[in-house]
Amino acid sequence: MSDIEIAQKAKMKRIVDLAADQYGIASEHLEPYGHYKAKLSLNYIDSLKDNEDGKLILVTAVSPTPAGEGKTTTTVGLGDALNRIGKKAIMCLREPSLGPCFGMKGGAAGGGYSQVVPMEDINLHFTGDFHAIGVAHALLSAMIDNHINHGNELGIDPRRIQWKRVVDMNDRALRNITVGQGGPANGYLREDGFDIVVASEIMAILCLATSRKDLKERLGRIVIGYKRDNKTPIYARDLNAQGSMAALLKDAINPNMVQTLENNIAIIHGGPFANIAHGCNTVTATKTGLKLADYVVTEGGFGADLGAEKFIDIKSRMAGLKPAAIVLVATIRAMKYHGGVAKADLNNENLEALDKGMVNMERHIKNINEVYGLPCVVCLNHFTLDTDAEVDMLMKRCESLGAKAVVSKHWADGGAGAEDLAHAVVDVVDNNPGTHKYVYEDNASLTEKIEAISTKVYGAASVSYDPKVKKQLDDWNEEYGSYPICMAKTQMSFSTDPTATGAPTGHNVHVSEVRLANGAGFIVAICGNMMTMPGLPKVPAAERIDIDDNGNITGLF
Repeated sequence: MSDIEIAQKAKMKRIVDLAADQYGIASEHLEPYGHYKAKLSLNYIDSLKDNEDGKLILVTAVSPTPAGEGKTTTTVGLGDALNRIGKKAIMCLREPSLGPCFGMKGGAAGGGYSQVVPMEDINLHFTGDFHAIGVAHALLSAMIDNHINHGNELGIDPRRIQWKRVVDMNDRALRNITVGQGGPANGYLREDGFDIVVASEIMAILCLATSRKDLKERLGRIVIGYKRDNKTPIYARDLNAQGSMAALLKDAINPNMVQTLENNIAIIHGGPFANIAHGCNTVTATKTGLKLADYVVTEGGFGADLGAEKFIDIKSRMAGLKPAAIVLVATIRAMKYHGGVAKADLNNENLEALDKGMVNMERHIKNINEVYGLPCVVCLNHFTLDTDAEVDMLMKRCESLGAKAVVSKHWADGGAGAEDLAHAVVDVVDNNPGTHKYVYEDNASLTEKIEAISTKVYGAASVSYDPKVKKQLDDWNEEYGSYPICMAKTQMSFSTDPTATGAPTGHNVHVSEVRLANGAGFIVAICGNMMTMPGLPKVPAAERIDIDDNGNITGLF
């Protein structure tokens, strides 16, 4: 069966009953959205503050390939398996974006028998969080142009407005637009553009905010542009926008509770992209999980050079989180792709390509152990056409590197297929947990931070900057020098070239643009040809998604 067919046959329990049974959460602390999803109140979350924290497990992956790796699937399978072996575990996941769902992915709620449900709702509008973020962003955009139209008392330079518009869809035609056309009645004519909602600073702010007060303060700190001197910033609070924006996000800040196919609670909340943002679910969701369960399994987007690095250097740094171990998801198919095999040929045994491609996995393991300072458990996410010889080769390679590796069949068998993985992770977390290290220190300069990530994590030999970028970073050092760096680069490679598979070294990382995310509290460094508004592929997943006369959705996977 397809993922959606499996999900539609799930025997779900009412979320209010499940929350009460598993965690003793009374119904008055939940706001149901139908029978199977609910938001958890912030007042209840605050009541947990004196509970001891559970242990935090981060799931990441090798560098992504068109073959897919299964990071969310593994997160769900591991969480189910931990509960199966008698541990109290909860999963904290990201919400899917409609852009990738209708673009390449076709869904992002796990797969096979390791899924979160109701799968269709989670993949589509869910509880409306992304809609609220998009509208809050749009409100600020409208207030900027409205202020200019009515006299521009703040002296905003229309040529230096930093705040683009957003929509939660992949639409390359909107990357660069002109607004205010049609004469003075329609506002001030200027260039503008769209990003995808998951690239919005408001998404990052929601994911890092710790309370409604903190949310509103962060929204007010957003830099929307500059005056004509190109030095004096103008903030969202100068437009008195933060209150109304926070009002639009009044429900979105509450974490969402759903369940897995095996009726275990999962918290799904927030979802910034990991190549153009920090790629983790909300701090509120993760901290709530840690107060409720003994083990929390969460994920960082894309490969360990992006999602895991940002989890360590941005989220953990800001929120005081302490991951105990990292699970690195790898597949035979991905390793063969990194070894030069075309996607169409990945089902064929190819030990030579596998041997060559495993350098990608090796680099990630080394980074996790040496750069991030954490123990690594390699999860070989098993595909049905993996051969015994290929599996044996990968397992022996991990053994030679001193990394624990486990073959996991959670896609096919759910939690039962990941019990060996669960036992291995528990053994590491309970007996040999790591103390994570930051890639750089707070007091390093902004360029030193960029260079530390590029050389230590990406294997680069050098970093170069557009002249205006270097000057901007130097200017920002005095006021924003303590901010962490959010590197925006391709997820497909350690380098900035998406075609450079394996583990390239000696390359140059070129920073073409930097953006101040003052509300989120980090600096975005855009490298290579990174786009903050993706486009649809030639044959988008949208062509397969449909709904029948009875309201049943098909084509999500």
